[in-house]
Amino acid sequence: MHDVKAVGCVYAVCSRTSRGMTTESFGEITGTGMDREEIEAFLHEQGIGVLSLANNGEAYGVPVSFGYDGEERLYFVFLQVGEESRKEAFAAATERASFTVSDVESKHAWRSVIAHGRIREVDDDEWETVRNSIDDNAWYPSLFSEAEPMRDIQGWVLEIEETSGQKNEG
Repeated sequence: MHDVKAVGCVYAVCSRTSRGMTTESFGEITGTGMDREEIEAFLHEQGIGVLSLANNGEAYGVPVSFGYDGEERLYFVFLQVGEESRKEAFAAATERASFTVSDVESKHAWRSVIAHGRIREVDDDEWETVRNSIDDNAWYPSLFSEAEPMRDIQGWVLEIEETSGQKNEG
């Protein structure tokens, strides 16, 4: 299983506390930490997030749909549009990636989770798990029927090593 860590405060929020904000009002802005069960449920409920990759010191964040296996893996599918894919190049060069998922109803009702881990290409024998995970909660569950044959699709998996989550329930 992966580690669950507490999330630190955001700079903009932290700087406001020095301007006379009370601890109670600070808590209303920053929210509270999510436990493992809340994080897992949230990842099951959502289908889109931002995958953050790096290549030779250059960062690349890309919104992507994802599937979650319910345990310790997030699955991503990149459609190969042309000969070269920036997402694929960055994913191949990244050893450790982060993935951020958020759901914001209002400034006082929101949740967010960040997962960190090793990213790698999906092995041939993992495609059934990828399909099932994508079908469960990805934003485009009909992807595989529309994008056959498989050679036009690249699958990637983030093996979760650590997660953190924050929420504010209004």
